[in-house]
Amino acid sequence: MKKTLKKEDTYYENIIKKGYSRRDFMKFATVMTAFMGYESSMVSQVVNALETKKRIPVIWEHFQECTGCSESFIRSDHPLVADLILDTISLDYTDTLMAASGHNAEEAKQESMKENYGKYILIVEGAIPTKNEGYCTIAGRSAVEVLKESAAGAAAILAFGSCSSWGGVQAAHPNPTGSVPVDAIIKNKPIIRVPGCPPISEVMAGVVVHYATFGTLPDLDSMNRPKQFYGKRVHDSCYRRPNFDAGLFAETYDSEEAKKGYCLYKAGCRGPVTYNACGTMEWNNGVSFPIKSGYPCIGCSENNFWDNGPFTERLTNVPGMGIEATADKVGKIVLGTAVAGAAVHAVATNIAKRKEIRDAEKRGEQNEQNIKA
Repeated sequence: MKKTLKKEDTYYENIIKKGYSRRDFMKFATVMTAFMGYESSMVSQVVNALETKKRIPVIWEHFQECTGCSESFIRSDHPLVADLILDTISLDYTDTLMAASGHNAEEAKQESMKENYGKYILIVEGAIPTKNEGYCTIAGRSAVEVLKESAAGAAAILAFGSCSSWGGVQAAHPNPTGSVPVDAIIKNKPIIRVPGCPPISEVMAGVVVHYATFGTLPDLDSMNRPKQFYGKRVHDSCYRRPNFDAGLFAETYDSEEAKKGYCLYKAGCRGPVTYNACGTMEWNNGVSFPIKSGYPCIGCSENNFWDNGPFTERLTNVPGMGIEATADKVGKIVLGTAVAGAAVHAVATNIAKRKEIRDAEKRGEQNEQNIKA
């Protein structure tokens, strides 16, 4: 007879068992505290929670998705971020990462949900099809049925990625499978959206660590996204922002203007209407993000980003929001909606800054010529 699942280790105990040092643990706690947007004085509270609290059981369901969220998570630059899900918390079920399969996997899942009823976190990756029960069936059961069962005993639901948050590319017109986000099916549970295609791995980990540390959900905006990570526009933290303010734009990706760091707004960048931490946290060990790599933001963390027009077309109008405007202050942004009297950060009148930047570039070119001479 199979024994019931017992998860007695604290986060810290499990980390040490995996071969990490106390120093590794402290670095992890410090990094995650910073990622969550807290001051350094909060590190001790995070450390204490991870040292004393038992691991949170997790059920991770996959529906209509590409597994990009899982791929992003396990490829974090910090090894303990991946272990937070794979080992540090109790990952009792995930289609992608678990070794078991078939009846053994389903049995483990049912045992965990029964034993930890009302205590486990449900992570959902992928949209849920509703038009035909034959779509995305698991063990002969529809995605809707599986989701309802898994959500019944969950303390909270984390919708990882734009598919489970908004419906994903599967919900793009004409949406043949009737794909919907998690909150279209589940109405009686707290749901945190962690959108992105995929989300940043440290953002996903930060939400879990916050819940593990404080036992509560993080502060959310009006769209149920964690404010620590979705409180500012990509535009506000973009290194090309000064060029936007100065009216200096690149219209093609391979132009000299693009190479000089000119703003990619005219090339279709959605940064001014996209809330995400890409510009501050960046990707691949913090070395880059799409705009820094030379391609405009496509707004992948926003609702309906796949239907908001071609990614390479500039937005017809951008509301004059002011720097670092939050999603709650601005409200729901409709792309292409003209706002009476709104200017785009007063670009037309910012002649002095434009001239200053261009003069600096000329001086740089002249210095380069003098060096060659």
